[in-house]
Amino acid sequence: MTHIFQMSNLPRHQLLPMSTSPKHQLLPMSTLPEHQLELFKKMGYHIVGTHGAVKPCLWSGRSIKGKGSCYKSQFYDIQSHRCIQMTPFLGCNQSCLHCWRPVEHPVDTPADWDSPEEIVGGCIMEQRRLMSGYGGLDDADKIKWKESLEPKHAAISLAGEPTLYPFLPELVQEFHKQGLTTFVVTNGTKPDVIEIIRPSQLYMSLDAPDKETYIHSCAPDHKDQWERILESLEVLCHHPCRIAIRLTLTKGLNFKDVTGYARLIKLAEPDFVEVKAYMHLGYSRKRLERDAMPRHEEILEFTSELGRELGYHMADDVELSRVALLSKNEKVTPVTL
Repeated sequence: MTHIFQMSNLPRHQLLPMSTSPKHQLLPMSTLPEHQLELFKKMGYHIVGTHGAVKPCLWSGRSIKGKGSCYKSQFYDIQSHRCIQMTPFLGCNQSCLHCWRPVEHPVDTPADWDSPEEIVGGCIMEQRRLMSGYGGLDDADKIKWKESLEPKHAAISLAGEPTLYPFLPELVQEFHKQGLTTFVVTNGTKPDVIEIIRPSQLYMSLDAPDKETYIHSCAPDHKDQWERILESLEVLCHHPCRIAIRLTLTKGLNFKDVTGYARLIKLAEPDFVEVKAYMHLGYSRKRLERDAMPRHEEILEFTSELGRELGYHMADDVELSRVALLSKNEKVTPVTL
């Protein structure tokens, strides 16, 4: 079976029915080395095809049980129980100290790539399987549970750097054809890809106010990646999609220089800026101390100062997630296709 994608062969069709077609039951097996496969499985990842993955977000289950929703639900009206958290590729070109993922275990680039149709079909099928188990819980909202079996959002942000997947624009298109909105979260190191993708909302992480801090905090694979990030910020300024710049702030690393961040953000003129505290989770606990997490009050103070520098409005905040939202305009509208 070949998995090299041909753009002209991608059919247009509706959301896959519950009785998924045999084509999507015969997914290719992962080519990850056994030790990496076991590592990701222990972390709750479910491998899709040869190089993609899905992991049920903790907020999906909480939403079904009436115990809250992701901050994206409060900010952008995303339904947590209907959101697929996925990636088309587990590899990354940075090794960020604050990342909760196992960046110490790099993933090789595959010789052949799964098609967007295979990945999207596999993700929807796997998400349905994962959410089906919530139906038997006594505290499950049965209406939300049934809704969860028909996902409406795809967060292309689970792990790795999605712009390294060579058919990301077509992957986004395929999700849209299936009736799902899309969030793409990128580190900004592939400006050529950023220029041509058209997700419902495009996130770019900005993890440093200057090159020296970036290299220390993110350990990029190539020396010119900071220059690529600067180019991506300029690309975003003229991008037709909704744009959000996300800062993940870590004490002792990049929690500094509001003016420096503001100067860079002005290059992009995004619709939104999310300012979030580093959270002491996953593999980041091996690299950073717990006190590297800013308090929510510190995030609010930093965000307020950044808002004044940018002329943006403080739109919302979620204390549990230690995140605040700045908006270019006073009104924040829901994400749509």
